Amino acid sequence: MNSLSNIEAFVRAVEQGDFTRAARKLQVTASAVSRRIARLEDELGVVLFQRTTRTRRLTEDGRAFYERCQRILGELQDAKESLSHARHRPVGVLRVDATQVVGQLVLMPALPRFLSAHPGVEVQLTLRDDVVDPVAEGVDVLLRLGAMQDSRLVARKLGATRLMACAAPAYLRRHGRPSTPEDLSRHNCMGFLREGALAPWVMQPRGAEAPVHFAPKGTFHTNHGATLLDAAVQGVGITWLFDFMVARHLESGALVPVLEEHAGEECLLHAVYPRGKHLPTRVRVFLDFVVTLFAR
Repeated sequence: MNSLSNIEAFVRAVEQGDFTRAARKLQVTASAVSRRIARLEDELGVVLFQRTTRTRRLTEDGRAFYERCQRILGELQDAKESLSHARHRPVGVLRVDATQVVGQLVLMPALPRFLSAHPGVEVQLTLRDDVVDPVAEGVDVLLRLGAMQDSRLVARKLGATRLMACAAPAYLRRHGRPSTPEDLSRHNCMGFLREGALAPWVMQPRGAEAPVHFAPKGTFHTNHGATLLDAAVQGVGITWLFDFMVARHLESGALVPVLEEHAGEECLLHAVYPRGKHLPTRVRVFLDFVVTLFAR
């Protein structure tokens, strides 16, 4: 069916951001990709790409058509997989969307092992902290902290985490170790910026009914968790991060916990995916893989 090959050329061109790279993906020439997209535009009676001498940019019609086509090709790939040997050997494109800290600090260090074990899978990873609708955006798996209340989605628990205060030994040698939340006011406390405002440290002391709220004050704050981690390791100050983010540095001694009796409330980490009767093999093996990353 010519229409299907034309649609595939269009989708790959959008994904790859370039006709030449899309052609390599499809194992055809760039001119063949261009012709297929031109035929598709003629068939639809709309312009999908706004063309200039240097760039090709999706039109609004093109963007809306791409979102639908992406889902259709994904469903077609899943249907083929369910009827073929792909049931036993995962293949195809796996679209994963993770929060920045989970993707950068947990998933990426282990991802080469997954890719080596499943060479037929192509992972497309997006890192962002925004609220994402995986059904609308054609995402196979979301990795998110907290629960997502949506009947269209399945949430598989990966583990639990808590926010905790920690600092480098060198910082504590210079400035002393706080023994109560009140002591933090005399320290350089690095905070996380959320939409331009500093997020408070909400501590849940063991045995206490009410949490303790602390507004961090210091010389450095950022909206990037991995950067906060780097600053803490370098001895800039005390920071408040999820335990899975600092686990490796606690084990090595690069960081030490402070106020251990005042960790934050437990927060669950989930792998979220669209509900459906048939779970593609590539999604199933990836879910099994990420569970092992948080097994501890």
